[in-house]
Amino acid sequence: MNSKKLHSNLMLLLTAFIWGVSFVAQSVGMEYVGPFTFNSVRNFIGAFVLLLFIPLIDKTNRTSASTDPASDPAANVSSSNRQTLIIGGILCGICLAVASSFQQIGIAYTSVGKAGFITAMYIVIVPILGLFLGKKVRALAWISVGLSVVGLYLLCMTGSIALNKGDLLELICAFCFSFHIMIVDYFSPKVDGVRMSCIQFFICGIICGIPALLTESPNLHSILTAWQPILYAGALSCAIGYTLQIVAQKNTDPVIASLLMSLESAFSLLAGWIILHQYLSPKELCGCLLMFAAIMLSQIPEKKPGAA
Repeated sequence: MNSKKLHSNLMLLLTAFIWGVSFVAQSVGMEYVGPFTFNSVRNFIGAFVLLLFIPLIDKTNRTSASTDPASDPAANVSSSNRQTLIIGGILCGICLAVASSFQQIGIAYTSVGKAGFITAMYIVIVPILGLFLGKKVRALAWISVGLSVVGLYLLCMTGSIALNKGDLLELICAFCFSFHIMIVDYFSPKVDGVRMSCIQFFICGIICGIPALLTESPNLHSILTAWQPILYAGALSCAIGYTLQIVAQKNTDPVIASLLMSLESAFSLLAGWIILHQYLSPKELCGCLLMFAAIMLSQIPEKKPGAA
């Protein structure tokens, strides 16, 4: 595995960790504000955080451009590239808004375990979508997907496997996240990842803000009361987590990316075990081990044709 791919995969692992720990923030925040309000505010926070850092990133890139003109940020946002950047940001923002909304609403009608399991089914949907787009998926990746599904089942499922209203909403969420991963895979090599992430947060914040104003009557007092979980979800889960995803997917296959990001379910349970001293059953521990085994298996380099 080359250094760029290893670096990208480590960034996706960090993304999964941030998303896994942020589940606590999402749960606490929902006690004070509605799902659309929570999603809207957190995305606007994520966008403004990135706006603050973009000039600093550009300054660093200009320093690199003195020895490597290809890294000049001005070249990354010029002419037709700017149009591609805007289109990618809008499409990512729409998918993110729909996916996160279905996730937040669906969790009110199903168990957290089932919601986590069904949402993470994007690890199966992504390679299937890839086949329709002409992308080949090697055998080791399919085996890793199968191990991850079993691991997720052991990790998350504690009750009935029958589907209810909430489960169907979470399934729609999984499809939307799958499309988000595929869109990022297409646009991330073509544009500046930080800028595209910033655009997607503004779009997602606006889309979620409309139903929030129409159905939830958000007020400043309730938002300020939930400032800690909202700030964590906005600054870390959005600004850092989703931006790392976009930047990292430039050098990582979407199937491997989905496998790495699905570890958020394992990290959420491990965080509860370490920080909150919540009990992990033998079944859940086996699920964690299977998921980590799947990730390790997926990282085995593909044997080149003709190699000994």
